[in-house]
Amino acid sequence: MDLGLKNKTALITGASRGIGFAVAECLANENCNLHLVATDRLKLESAKKTIEKASKINISTQAVDLSIESELSKLSDKLGEADILINNAGAIPRGGLEDIDDKTLRKAWELKLFGYINLSRMAFNSMRKRRSGVILNIVGAAARNPTYNYIAGSVANVALENFTIAMGKESTKHGVRILGVHPAITDTDRMVGHYEKTAESKFGDKSRWREVLPPLPFDRPTTPLEVANLVTFLVSEKASYSSGIVVDITGGI
Repeated sequence: MDLGLKNKTALITGASRGIGFAVAECLANENCNLHLVATDRLKLESAKKTIEKASKINISTQAVDLSIESELSKLSDKLGEADILINNAGAIPRGGLEDIDDKTLRKAWELKLFGYINLSRMAFNSMRKRRSGVILNIVGAAARNPTYNYIAGSVANVALENFTIAMGKESTKHGVRILGVHPAITDTDRMVGHYEKTAESKFGDKSRWREVLPPLPFDRPTTPLEVANLVTFLVSEKASYSSGIVVDITGGI
């Protein structure tokens, strides 16, 4: 199926690993050009080289700390050129209020909550002038199933879900689509690190992290590729009437 993404340009945040990298690979397979953004320059270059081995597209990279508001302006030119923005960068820690101090909470929200909002604003300003473009926010299932032990992420995800829906209702007046996805627990390095800490605390052995996973559909986490396949379809021409929605990829949880 031709998704109509050839020669489009997508800017992806958090693109050096995990879901962001998987999305980059899927879009590259559809001959979509890429601008990859993350904090670590070396990991970005490694991601670029991996994708270049399989795809003949234009790929650029940019190391930016999106938790620092003043850094966002470095992306203004690329956002102005992008046909697609994938907001994915986020590292909100787990824990209840007693585990997260105010400084940590605000830094986490600067990256994911306000980072998504500010980049969406910058991209939307250009897209509505062209009367075309797609913004997709990778949010998280905690928006639908908030928990105390992930309170900072639960609050941010609820806010981003409603931000996405509200923006997506308005953006269609300007020829722009804004939508999102809610992945459940996804098999990434960050996920493994979290459950390793839990296993270390519970058993004194981080290698037993699989034993502290919660019950999951199909007895496994979601894979980054499964999330990326859905994202690729949603930003494509085949989903051209979809806006103001956030789609679950949770296995029914």
